[in-house]
Amino acid sequence: MNPARSTATAVVLATAAGLLAAVATPASAAVTCTSPVFKRTFYANTTFSGTPKKTDCDSTIDQNWGTGAPASGLPTNNFGVRWTVTRDFGSGGPFTLSASGLDGIRVYLDPGTTDARKINLWTNGSTTVSKTVNVTIPKGQHTLRVDYVNWTGGAKVKFSYTPRTSASVDTVKPLVPTGTSVSYDTATGKAELTWAKNKEMDLAGYRVYRRPKGGSYPATPLATTTSTSYTDTTLPLTGAVYEYSVRAYDKAGNESSGTAASAVTTADRTAPAVPGSLSTASEQDGLWIGWGAVEGAASYRVYRAASADGTYTQVGSGSEDSYVDTSAVEGATYYYRVTSLDAAGNESARSAAVSGKRTDLTPPSAVTGVTVTPTEYGFFVTWDANPTPDLASYVVRRGELLGDEEERMCSLYPGYYVGPETTSYEYQTVPDGEESCFIVDAVDDDGNSSFQWTGEAQIVIATELDLTT
Repeated sequence: MNPARSTATAVVLATAAGLLAAVATPASAAVTCTSPVFKRTFYANTTFSGTPKKTDCDSTIDQNWGTGAPASGLPTNNFGVRWTVTRDFGSGGPFTLSASGLDGIRVYLDPGTTDARKINLWTNGSTTVSKTVNVTIPKGQHTLRVDYVNWTGGAKVKFSYTPRTSASVDTVKPLVPTGTSVSYDTATGKAELTWAKNKEMDLAGYRVYRRPKGGSYPATPLATTTSTSYTDTTLPLTGAVYEYSVRAYDKAGNESSGTAASAVTTADRTAPAVPGSLSTASEQDGLWIGWGAVEGAASYRVYRAASADGTYTQVGSGSEDSYVDTSAVEGATYYYRVTSLDAAGNESARSAAVSGKRTDLTPPSAVTGVTVTPTEYGFFVTWDANPTPDLASYVVRRGELLGDEEERMCSLYPGYYVGPETTSYEYQTVPDGEESCFIVDAVDDDGNSSFQWTGEAQIVIATELDLTT
């Protein structure tokens, strides 16, 4: 028993004629008890009439006053005590009501309604009486009232109400939890879910379910708890949206429906996959690098090094799955690695390295200083040394002149190759007196020909000496 002592408060007023005493309303009338604590009132009669002698709160009905008075101002016989409590039973369900004592005990469920009295032990006797009944309490708020009277002799009373939790008896599901809310901490990547406590007395706990948005909740809950909150530390940090639902379950194994979905958008700290299938190809504008597109990638970065295990420096980026390195020097070999990035800026690891060489597409400069000297056996051709760094050879070509005097064309024969250090060539088998045209072409080590690329060259015309007798 948890008595809450209260007394009347006297107010003394001074007047010109003397003292006038005014007694305030008894404090017992203002006593309130927080559910599920009972409000208890004591009466100096067995009819519960008149003003109670005392009012307090009682958490448990289990008293044995013997043959004495239960409270100051009450007689030892012919008194009454009444307990009342109004509480929310949640989804309700099957309950057991048990009462015992000396002398009279009555138990009501929602007094004032039809069939409210559930236990009636209203007998003036000398032996303890008791009774237990099974009732079904509907969902929501209901009031229990226990009336006890003592006529003569010893006074004791006991009452309890408990849910029946056998699965074969209790088939009532708990109510859906209310007040659900969720918050997300982007710094820690944790989601905190909270909800209001269910009112069912046979509640066993709660089950928390999680699903990707648009998906289905799994059969197995993410967590089971007896608390009214749960912190999820297992969320993938992918930027995806996840939804939560909470269900209450009782001691008989009945589970409520789930709450409406509560969604969070996770922080995106997961990088896309590493690009693969890298390849290179030389193009007119530079060295082309290509790779397979990566799902979820918003852009890519291209890194370059001078050797496979060298230091890689970013040379480009873009949203396409290829890149042209215009800064690659012709003829040099480079190594490339590529990464993918998502919309949140998460960057994948670098791909395996791929090598590539930009083909030299720049022809040598034109050969200058070509001179042709006729000889008794043919021609002697000389030219200036070509300054091209990657010069591989010269090609000396002779041809015959076609057309008339006004418009003549040099039709070239296949040429003769000489080394890059040579600047002359001798023709020794040309018939006497034959007129010929000549060019000297420069070719680099990638096969680029000055004449083939530009179509232009210095043409020299000469006639072989005629030494015919």
